[in-house]
Amino acid sequence: MPQDHYQQGVVVSENGLGPYQQSVRVGKHRLIADEPEHLGGDNAGPEPFDLLLASLGACTSITLRMYAERKQLPLAGVSVELTHDQIDVAGHGKRDRISRKITLQGDLTRAQSDSLLAIANKCPMYRTLHSTMLIESVLANGCAAEMSS
Repeated sequence: MPQDHYQQGVVVSENGLGPYQQSVRVGKHRLIADEPEHLGGDNAGPEPFDLLLASLGACTSITLRMYAERKQLPLAGVSVELTHDQIDVAGHGKRDRISRKITLQGDLTRAQSDSLLAIANKCPMYRTLHSTMLIESVLANGCAAEMSS
């Protein structure tokens, strides 16, 4: 079976430069992740939820650009602002919520804007975050760890 292109490999490891600071390698790209100072980190890079939001925002913007090009829509620019919080759901405790505000620039009709919003809700990251995801974890030495979903 061919390898899925999403399995290019992301490697995250402590870098020893702060109590929680992490080096993130994604192919040829290098990032730093950290916790904010109020959580004991050095705030040397985005915190993990910020990276998740950045992934959804980038995927949304890229998906909208690709769709607009394919449909030859007059989309001049896209900006996506995201926030994460937790809300109380009656009888179910707290639940994570991501709020996404999409700004479209260009001479778009109402129908074109509505179509772009519908497409935003079909970007791969949006679909992944809405799915019942299975996360498989194993220890590097081959011992199985508990699987969570």
